[in-house]
Amino acid sequence: MGTLSQDRLNRALIERQMLRERAGKSALAAIEHLVGIQAQEPKSPYVGLWTRIHDFQPRELEDLLTHREAVRILLMRGTIHLVSARDALGLRPHTQLRLDRELRSGPFAARLRGLDLDEVAEAGREILDDTPQGTADAGRRLRERWPDREHTVLGNALRNKLALVQLPPRGLWHRSGRAVCTTLENWLGRPQQAMDKRELVLRYLKAFGPATVMDAQQWSGLTKLSATFEELRPELVTFRTEGDKELFDLPDAPRPDADTPLPVRLLPEFDNVLLAHADRRRVIADDRLGVVIGGKPTVLVDGYVAATWAVTKERTITVDHIDELPPSRKKAVAEECDRLQDWIRG
Repeated sequence: MGTLSQDRLNRALIERQMLRERAGKSALAAIEHLVGIQAQEPKSPYVGLWTRIHDFQPRELEDLLTHREAVRILLMRGTIHLVSARDALGLRPHTQLRLDRELRSGPFAARLRGLDLDEVAEAGREILDDTPQGTADAGRRLRERWPDREHTVLGNALRNKLALVQLPPRGLWHRSGRAVCTTLENWLGRPQQAMDKRELVLRYLKAFGPATVMDAQQWSGLTKLSATFEELRPELVTFRTEGDKELFDLPDAPRPDADTPLPVRLLPEFDNVLLAHADRRRVIADDRLGVVIGGKPTVLVDGYVAATWAVTKERTITVDHIDELPPSRKKAVAEECDRLQDWIRG
């Protein structure tokens, strides 16, 4: 059905991520539309929602966490995400294969060799469901049974083998705390039930498309999604990238013109906009990926990363420009920074 330029892919992504115009959605509806928000930094989801939702206030997300309607949990790409309770139960089973591979080949693999990890996980489940605590603390308890192993290694095994929720006050805006965990099933009182992979792919395309199979795999951390895309092919439309790769999309999803004007937007650390594609040039140049890896919040100007920003101890916003911008765009960046600064101080 034709070729989509990089600028059209950019506009489609910005539109679907609620970054062209702030949406009149609830925080829960936005989180589910986005299929979760990257949340290694506890407060970054608040900025991610502020930049996407009209009149978002931190208390709304705090209430979702304290009322168990949203949770902080290890998910896509083996990283902490903030997702709805429903999505946590449906998405977490899909991540287990990757997390198991990490235990076999990651930095702790040699020190875990010879352990029955399922046995370790069940012992850890009993500890964490009885008394929520940090994984390192649970690891110290496990050393009573496996005294020849380091508590940090045992705790890391629990991190990967169990679906662990980081409990409030971790992740709250007005206060915070260290990562104290219990199992997802214990916190929500419901079992995990894997989401259909077709639903997972369709929701990814709705929030991040048009996309290649490799894009979806990069976002999710899953492999072998080609079969799912082929199964869905009759329901989808296809395009080509300028590099002649096949793109899949939902038939009625927005694909704005390449010259659609876009406002300045501020993104928090590790925003999924910057991480959800194998080819990230639709929003950030290859030679700028270091700012994402380094965990710097970024500024989108005309849809692309053009600067980074930071909050000082005095809660003022500073900007480090990567591109030389015309005065009108510099002014727009400054005005958006002022809006965020007022919101943070409020």
